[in-house]
Parts: sequence; C-alpha cells; structure tokens
Amino acid sequence: MTRVITVITAVHAPAAEHLPAAYKSLTEQELPNGWEWQWVVQEDGETETVAPHVPDDERVSFGQGRAGRAAMARTMGLSRARGEYVKVLDADDMLTPGTLARDIEALASDGIGWTTSRVLDLLPDGTTVGFDQDPPTGPIEIGAVFDHWKAHDYRAQVHPATLCMRRDLLFALGGWMALPASEDTGLLLALNAVSRGWFHGETGLLYRKWPGQVTGQAAHVHPEEREARMAVVEARARALAALPGWRFGGAGAHR
Repeated sequence: MTRVITVITAVHAPAAEHLPAAYKSLTEQELPNGWEWQWVVQEDGETETVAPHVPDDERVSFGQGRAGRAAMARTMGLSRARGEYVKVLDADDMLTPGTLARDIEALASDGIGWTTSRVLDLLPDGTTVGFDQDPPTGPIEIGAVFDHWKAHDYRAQVHPATLCMRRDLLFALGGWMALPASEDTGLLLALNAVSRGWFHGETGLLYRKWPGQVTGQAAHVHPEEREARMAVVEARARALAALPGWRFGGAGAHR
C-alpha cells in the first residue's frame, strides 16, 4: 500500500508567481519505495490570481477560502490532507533535493514527532546566507527549543518553516496558532513541549527573501503586537508542558 506525505502550502495573491518554483522543488524529490507526496495548496482568499500558477498535476489539490492569513489557510487545507506526515512549504520557498526522504526517515524513529532542517536565505541576487547557530544533527529534546527561544529574544535555534510532523500530533495540538504572524513558531514550541524532534544538518529549505514577503513588512516587528504574540505563544507552550501525561512517545517532561 502506498504511503503519503502531505506538503501543505498557504498562498496569497502576491506570492502566487513563486508557486512554479516550489512545485519544481517537489518534483525533484526522491522518496523511499512505497511513498508518494501530495501537495495541498490553499489560497488565503478567493481571487482569480493564484489558480493560473497552480500546476496541472493529479498530486496537487488546490482550494480557496475566506482570507484570514496563513494559519487559517493551512488549517482549511488540512481537510484535504491524506498523508500520515505533514510538511510545511511556504509558497515562496523551495525544498532542496532529499528533504522529504530525510524527514520520512527521521519520523520513522520511535519517539520523534517532528523534524526541522538547516535553512539558507535566498537573496534577490541569487546568493544564499546561512544561520551560524544551527544545532548538531540529531534529536532535539523536549523543552530545548523553548529554552533557546526565551534566552535569545524569541528566536528559536531551528526554523519553523521547515517543520514536518506526524499528522495525528498536528491535529492533537490544534495546528497553527490563530495569530497575525508567528503562527508557525507557536506550533514549533507546542510540538517541542510534548515531543522530541529531530534536526537535519543538511540544508532542507531555500527561504526566499523578496520585497513582498509578509515577514519583511513593518507590521511584523511592531513592538506591541510582537510582545502580545510571543506572550500567547509562551503561554500555550507552558500550558502544554504542564499537562500531566501529555507526552508523545513517553518522552520526558519540559523543565
């Protein structure tokens, strides 16, 4: 029987032109025997701009809905997800060869509920820049992301745009947080509160930097909003960590 990994992409109209590059990065993935990928593309809105950029491929499922930002679009897209694992891919980013195979291999390990990987920023001139504080390849213990995030001005040591996770764990945690931004950081910390993860030292994502990028807008770093977002993200992670017996795979508790 064929097993499926679902790649889920939220897209709004300004980023639609980047979908073909994201699709190309998917077609270049080589999966283990017996596996296939499904690409769920969900427009954050109902325009006529996005659909022309969606590939005509039976492995691609496209949907639209009321605009509500990325978290809502991804959640609506989950209604069509068939995979036992769910991988995030933003519309303007690209996977590197081998990424999905590495995620599948790591998630086959006992007690690993989610994975992340090294990221390279892809600049407008085509050059790339890496992060100089990546953790070593291997398991990430419960609470480790939270501790680093708190100690480094709300910056995690692993990138939530590279998350791949078990579908049942994603649903149990309620998915992405209903925030105007940092919704993926909220999910990362929730996953880390209840499950061990895995970090791949190989580059798994090219993170495109471009003028229309949502995280590049001034509102994303507005001090009052940012503090409010981080307060809710922290509260959720702490609440999950404190729930007795709420651990995936029987891993140890968050300190």
